[in-house]
Amino acid sequence: MKIVSVMTTDSSGGAEFAAVEMLEALRARGHDVVMLTDRPGIGRDTGVRVLPIEIGPKLSTTTWVSLVARWPLLVRRLRRALAAQEPYDAVLLHYKKEQLLALALPGRARRAVVWVEWGPVPFPLRRGVPRRAYLAAARQARLVMAVSQGTRDSVCEVGVDPTKVVVVPNVLRTEAIRYTEQGRTKVREDLGVPADAFVVGCISRFHPKKRNDVVVNAVRELEHPRVHLILAGDGETEAQLRELAAPLGERAHFIATPGAEVPEVLSAFDVSVFCPSPTEGAPRAVILGMLASRPCLSTGAEGVADMIAPEFGGIASPENDPAALRALLERYVGDPQRVQREGAAARAYAERTYAAPVVAAEIERLLEDALRP
Repeated sequence: MKIVSVMTTDSSGGAEFAAVEMLEALRARGHDVVMLTDRPGIGRDTGVRVLPIEIGPKLSTTTWVSLVARWPLLVRRLRRALAAQEPYDAVLLHYKKEQLLALALPGRARRAVVWVEWGPVPFPLRRGVPRRAYLAAARQARLVMAVSQGTRDSVCEVGVDPTKVVVVPNVLRTEAIRYTEQGRTKVREDLGVPADAFVVGCISRFHPKKRNDVVVNAVRELEHPRVHLILAGDGETEAQLRELAAPLGERAHFIATPGAEVPEVLSAFDVSVFCPSPTEGAPRAVILGMLASRPCLSTGAEGVADMIAPEFGGIASPENDPAALRALLERYVGDPQRVQREGAAARAYAERTYAAPVVAAEIERLLEDALRP
């Protein structure tokens, strides 16, 4: 098949990386894949062909007026870009703007439309005129691939035909992320973390919607001199998080969002904690922790309820409650056998659930069935 993917965005995050990994996995199975995007570097470290398209910013409460004013121009640009790729078998649309723009595509192009939903439907699209527009666009999609059961539930609750909404998990190259003793030693030595310390780690965007403060407060409540905290990321709440972590002194460590060195950073953790936003999809950060054989905890259930199992982690309840997270952490402090046992279970689960060849074969089958004349 020839598969054309359209994804434009103001920044590169989890969904963008996940979309490229999906295409790379399909390419590895022999399909011709193309990404039309305004992020020229999005396909790095893959064989995905990336071509430019300029159809404005993502749809949001702050951009919709300017997008509506330019709608005819944006439709023409999308139609021309897709026409240049003909003939193709499928058009993957990832974000709401592209999905709505596709309403104006010619019939032959609409018949190839497949949606990929990376998180719950945004609240503004769940009611009124925006909801009706979303449902009108959804009716032309041959298939909707939702990244998690929570995302599928959200899409169906808005009114999309549930018979064409299926859960398709994230695609990852599982061999690229693995625990290494060398990486653990290097990161800890660089940060001045003792070899025998228990490290609570969190890779996250520092944003008000991400309750990273819960992790800081939970570690503070542990009051254990051997427990260290590593927060890896960046964003507008970093200053507040640093101030909150100040009582931990040298036991609090802030580092930049890891790139190629993510396996080493994860290896330095003893447990990996995730802080979901209110509209979380299926966070790759959790899966990366699994692949590094780390028990995985979360400050809430959004996006992870069907990802984290008791065999290899836990979800704080009530959500965003430092005491609840502290209770989960206490199960691992001083119990290296539990860390090792649950870490191995997390790795095994990730391999059978998210490995690129496994998920790509399922996507291939779904596309063939959905696009059959």
